Amino acid sequence: MELQNKVVLVTGGGTGVGRATSILLARKGAIVAVNYSRSEAEALATVQVIRDNQGQAIAVKADVSNEQEVQQMIADIAHKYGTVHYLVNNASITAQLPMSDLDAVTDEMWDRLLAVNVKGMFYTARAVAPYMKKNGEGAIVNLGSVAGTTGLGSSLPYAVSKAAVHGLTKSLAHALAPDIRVNAIAPGAVDTRWWAGHEAKMHRLAGSIMLQRISTPEDIAESIVSMLLQKSLTGQIITVDNGQTM
Repeated sequence: MELQNKVVLVTGGGTGVGRATSILLARKGAIVAVNYSRSEAEALATVQVIRDNQGQAIAVKADVSNEQEVQQMIADIAHKYGTVHYLVNNASITAQLPMSDLDAVTDEMWDRLLAVNVKGMFYTARAVAPYMKKNGEGAIVNLGSVAGTTGLGSSLPYAVSKAAVHGLTKSLAHALAPDIRVNAIAPGAVDTRWWAGHEAKMHRLAGSIMLQRISTPEDIAESIVSMLLQKSLTGQIITVDNGQTM
């Protein structure tokens, strides 16, 4: 298998899409570093699921918006396993606000969303790049969103942060070629904990989507793994949204 014994870091790997991706990667033979910042119990539970199924995984703590913590995390993974082959930049946060409520958008909200969703992805990509270059190849998949394409999302700062992720993906693809492929996936609505308390809205949305369904985390995980392995793909933003943006 192409992923057999490949070391893959999944940021935010203990919940939602990150959890599904970590489990799928391990099932395909990868050694998975499951990153977390606050969700320690969920990360440890994900690692346990992987180990219970004869996979290899460790939990690694770091706030991706803190560059020193990111550098230490990558150094720890490389010390244990020798290198990092692939990165899934999944860690993201949001804020639920009506798009029209500009007065509710605070400086703190801007700073936190951009720090985690954009700078965090940059810090992590920069930290793993030397290992991938030494290997002669590597791949990074960033988690964008249809919000970054349409401008609509859980809040205005969130949509802007995801548009920035799409731009970062293209710039990193240029900067890290030819050894490292960098792509992004832009999911539409996904049934994760972000919808907690908004389930009725989610189901109403599903009825207006072309395929009349909301993606599962496992749907998105399958696309992420395919993107990691597709050697002819770089600098691309791939939308996976059941026709939501058609």
